[in-house]
Amino acid sequence: MGKRLREIRQAAGFTTARALAARAGWHESKSSRIENGVTLPSETDIRVWAEVCCAEDQVPELIATARGIEEMYVDWRRLERAGLRHVQESVLPLYERTHRFRFYQSWVVPGLLQTPGYTCSVLETVASLREAPGDVADAVAARMARQHILHSAGRRFAFLVEEWVLRTVIGNSETMAAQLGRLITTASFPSVSLGVIPMGVPRGRAWPTESFSIFDDDQVGVELVSAHLNVRQPVGIVEYVRTFAELAGIAVDGAQARKLITSAIDALE
Repeated sequence: MGKRLREIRQAAGFTTARALAARAGWHESKSSRIENGVTLPSETDIRVWAEVCCAEDQVPELIATARGIEEMYVDWRRLERAGLRHVQESVLPLYERTHRFRFYQSWVVPGLLQTPGYTCSVLETVASLREAPGDVADAVAARMARQHILHSAGRRFAFLVEEWVLRTVIGNSETMAAQLGRLITTASFPSVSLGVIPMGVPRGRAWPTESFSIFDDDQVGVELVSAHLNVRQPVGIVEYVRTFAELAGIAVDGAQARKLITSAIDALE
């Protein structure tokens, strides 16, 4: 966004960002901060920039770009401000229009495979760490309701988890045992494939990475520590599809995956 606005400024004959700021009546550093990506311009800023540079015809495209950027990177605290239940319900339209799901988890068990107890433990931690509203019970119910998608006709689900996810105790041993048992059950569904990446396996190009979800070939959701990233650019989606394939290449499934899950259950005793 900043690069595009800089090009517009230069094409209009303003040799410096400070010169544009002076013409717009802004603080001298504002244009520079926008061009360097420090500040995302508001729609009003975009209109003023375009007017000063006689580029009003580009306003709709520039505003659409700015909105796309804002939707792409969403701070967790801002997203959760309306409550954890709202976060769970907000993704339902995306799930309902998707037919092919690919999930990679390096942190916790994927949400569609979670038990109520496991989800409760995860969301209680989220609420505590990020000082989110405490509507955990409602959020758990919303996530459980979303799992009906697993039984919808015409959909396929591929899950990949790192083995250490199976051995990271969320909640307590009883909660984890129930969760691991749920994984074994769900993996038997005809529409579901579950791959586990064993600890100690040579990684090759399949390095551990941030948890991500691929919805058809249209969108990728990435879980960061402080934010949720929505990737919609074709080039970015291709990279995540390739990464998923690399990770799937070193995962085990079927009886081998069940053996790793059973071993994790045994380790809880």
